[in-house]
Formats: sequence, structure tokens, C-alpha cells
Amino acid sequence: MTNAPYNPLSSKIHEWVVTVDHKKLGVMYMVTGILYLVIAGCEALMMRWQLAVPNNDILSPDTFNAFFTMHGTTMVFLVGMPILLGAANYFVPLMIGARDMAFPRLNAFGFWLFFFGSLLLYFSFLGGQGLTGEEGAPNVGWFAYAPLTSTTFSPGSATDYWVISLFVAGLGSIMTAINLVATILTMRCKGMTLMKMPLFAWMMLVDAGLILIVLPPLAAIQIMLLLDRQFGAHFFDAQAGADPLIWQHLFWFFGHPEVYILIIPGFAYISEVIPVFSRKVLFGYPLMVAATVSIGFISLGVWAHHMFAVGLSPAVLAYFSGATFLVGVPTGMKIFNWIATMWGGHIRFATPMLFATGFVSMFVLGGMTGIMLAVVPMDWQLTDTYFVVGHFHWVLFGGLLFAIFSGFYYWFPKVTGKMLNETLGKWQFWFLFVGFLLTFGPMHMAGFDGMPRRVYTFLPGRGLELWNMLSSIGAGVQVFGFLFFVLNVLWSLFKGKDAGDDPWDAWTLEWSTTSPPPPWNYAETPTVASRRPLWDLKHPEDPDWKYE
Repeated sequence: MTNAPYNPLSSKIHEWVVTVDHKKLGVMYMVTGILYLVIAGCEALMMRWQLAVPNNDILSPDTFNAFFTMHGTTMVFLVGMPILLGAANYFVPLMIGARDMAFPRLNAFGFWLFFFGSLLLYFSFLGGQGLTGEEGAPNVGWFAYAPLTSTTFSPGSATDYWVISLFVAGLGSIMTAINLVATILTMRCKGMTLMKMPLFAWMMLVDAGLILIVLPPLAAIQIMLLLDRQFGAHFFDAQAGADPLIWQHLFWFFGHPEVYILIIPGFAYISEVIPVFSRKVLFGYPLMVAATVSIGFISLGVWAHHMFAVGLSPAVLAYFSGATFLVGVPTGMKIFNWIATMWGGHIRFATPMLFATGFVSMFVLGGMTGIMLAVVPMDWQLTDTYFVVGHFHWVLFGGLLFAIFSGFYYWFPKVTGKMLNETLGKWQFWFLFVGFLLTFGPMHMAGFDGMPRRVYTFLPGRGLELWNMLSSIGAGVQVFGFLFFVLNVLWSLFKGKDAGDDPWDAWTLEWSTTSPPPPWNYAETPTVASRRPLWDLKHPEDPDWKYE
């Protein structure tokens, strides 16, 4: 009996498949999210191609519905969540001076649940059946409103793929959130009190708490829907005495906090990047912590502003309108603190800072249109129009994605040991920035002109031709930005210059170890005395305690 020859490639793959190292799991989360970003981007391009001109027939109505269902589901559940949880997996232990996550095996189990759950969603293209019985993906929207999801209106198996895949992937996210809470609360290094933690860790703690509160209700209604479809239960069947609006209430109890689950990590990236590239300590650290906790708390009480048009009572409308206005207060505090940090600083407009300032500008504008929709009479006019599409893309694309790229350019040297190319990074930023404005700005105008959401075509002579053509051109411009990103990553991995341990002259603990960090993170557990421990070591003449 002879041993099989050693195969370095299969050995390397096996090493990644069985790993419990939080850094490798973080990388796998982020790479998976980026791959799904490419897929969701291609789906969006096909929709914009279809809507470029009136009466277009590139996509059939059912195919268009499947594309916008898969695009929305992919962006929310398979792009935003894994990239953000992957970054938390990688950097939280490093930032708090821990060797690993609290539960390494649970961490790995959570990733593989997410990964195979995400694959199941796209298996629907092979085995699912759409609305008219043909093979295809789910076409009930990423929100899957009842009664459209009943077997009467969605008789195939595509909706079942949607339900089961997101249920399994959601279990993985819950496990990661449990791990983050346990790690942050119990594994901080000596001297790191809660009020000395980096804001990144604080915001991930709030984020994980929100996941633990709102994903179980989503899992519950997915089980209820599956029971409706497979076993004849009547949780959402109005003819059996149930109320289809129960789905909307419980879905949006998850769905609106989900917006903050996605954007709070974006806040975390920006809160680490802006001080480093402004050469100033973050303005108002205690207020930033309080604002983050406030956003998490208030976000749990605003879900029904997605339902202003369903016939709620005036008292309920008044409450949810007021709560929507209220959540803008702590968000505004963050924006003013970021601006105050930059004010008077020695700003370096390296690519991470360029994306950070792009995020602040885009998020402010997106937030303003959100405040417009908090006014009930205005929401009645604009709900289910392209104004809403423009609004939430402005927040979650212009806000979140710009924050993700800011963090990516900032921490890429730590993860790989290589620097990304600044020239290619700046080209990427400007193509994305201009393309973004060109894509989603006209959507607001199309919404004002009455263009409904979720329509696969439109008629000529309605004043919508210019806005849709501009949006489609803008989507094409953004493609060049993503191509520059891919080119930059590939070039840097093979030809990029070595980054060193601390290329940005930063001050949080992850920059005190090697790039990339060793499996054990730290040879000795660090001890900290301030919020900027690495800065204190490098600049003892300018200690952090002066700013506390």
C-alpha cells in the first residue's frame, strides 16, 4: 500500500476548508461577498438594459421579476452581510488584543451554513419553477409579500428555494453574531475597558446585538411561509381568517433594522479611516458610542414606515413618522463628529480617505431623501415609485459600498502584506462616483414623474425616456469602476509593493502585528492604556489621554 503523492494545491484547499482561524474565515466571508457582488451587478445591468428605452423586450416580464428578486436578495443577504461580518471576523479579535474568536468551531460552522445557504438560492436557477411553471429563479421580490408567495400565485418550487436558503444563511449570521458579542464582552486585552475600545468594536457589538434581535423573527416567518406552502397552514391566508399584513409587519421588523445592520459597520470603517487620514483623534468618542447605541435602539421601532400606504391608523402613522425623524438625530451626530474630526486636520486624500469622504457626502444626501419619505403625505405620493428606489440605493450603495471600499483600501495591506495601487484606486473612485450620481440621481426624477417600481418596461411619451436612459448609461460607467477594482487587486497581489506592518501610521492594535498577522495574532497579549495604544508607543510626546 503506497501513500498518495503530496499535492500542495489540494493541501492548501483542505487547510482553508477545515480552518477555524478567524482571519481565514473572515477572508472567505469577504471573498464570497465580492463574488456575489459581481453576480448581483450583472443582474442589475440586465435590468438597466431592459429599461434603457420604452417598450424594450430584452427580458420577459417573468425574467425581469426573477432578476430584480435575485438582485435585491443577493445584495442584502449575500453581499452586505458576508462582507461586513467577514471584516468583523477578521479585525475584531486583532483590535481588542485577542488570539481568536470566543467559539472558533461555531465560527466556522456559521460560515459554512451561510455559504451553502447562499448556493441553495442560486440552485433555484437549475431546479426552481417560476410563476408560470417554467424552470427559473424566485420572482416574488426580495421582500416576498403575501399572498404573492402562496402556492396559488407562486405554484412552483422557486419560492421554496428562497425561503430555505435564506433561513439556512440566516442561521449562520446568528452564530457569527453570538460569537462577536461573546468575544467583545469577554476577551478584551488587559486595560481595554469598554470606553477604550476602538469604535469599530463598539459598532460591531451593537450590530451583532441587532442581528440577534431581528433575524429570529425573520426565521420564524420563513418557517410559517414554508408551512403554508408545503403543509396547508394558513398563517398569511386572508380567506382562512389570517392577515397577509402580518408578513409585512414581521418582515419589516427585520427589514428596517437590517438597513442599520448593514450601515453601522460602514460607520465603523469610516470612524477608523477618517481620524488616521486627518491626523486627529476622533471628535466626540463618547457621543459616537451613544449615537451608535441610540441608532440600534431606535431602529427597532420604525419598521412600519415601510407600510404607510396600507391603511394604518392616524396614531400609528404619527408614531412611526416621528420615530423615523428621531433616528436621524444620532445619525446626524455621527456626521457632525466626522466633519469636526476632519476640520483643521492634516488630511491626506489617499484612496481610503477619498472613499470615506465620498461616503459622507452620499450618505447625507440619501438621509435627506429618507427624511422626505418620513412625511406621511409625501410618502403616500412617492411610495412604490422610483424615488424610493433611488433613495435606498443612495444610502445602501452610495453609502455602504463606498464605506466598504474605504475599509478595503485601508485594511488590504494588513490582510495581504501588499499595497493597492493609488492611481488605479482613484480612477475606480471617480468612475464609481460619477456613475453612481448618473444612475441613481435620475431615478428620483423618474419617481417624481410617476414611474412605478418593479415594472419591466414603460410607455413612450410619459417623460421617462431621458431619466431611464441616463440611469442605464450611469450603470455602464460604474462597470469601469469595478473593472479598475478587480485590476487593482490582481495587480497588487502579484506586483504590489510590500506594505510593512503599519503603512498608514495608524494607532489601533491590528497595526502592531505583522502583515499579514500570524495565526496566533500576538506572541504576547497586549496591554493598553488608551484608545490609541499604538500611537502612544510611537509618539509618547503626544499621548491619547490628553484627548479623553
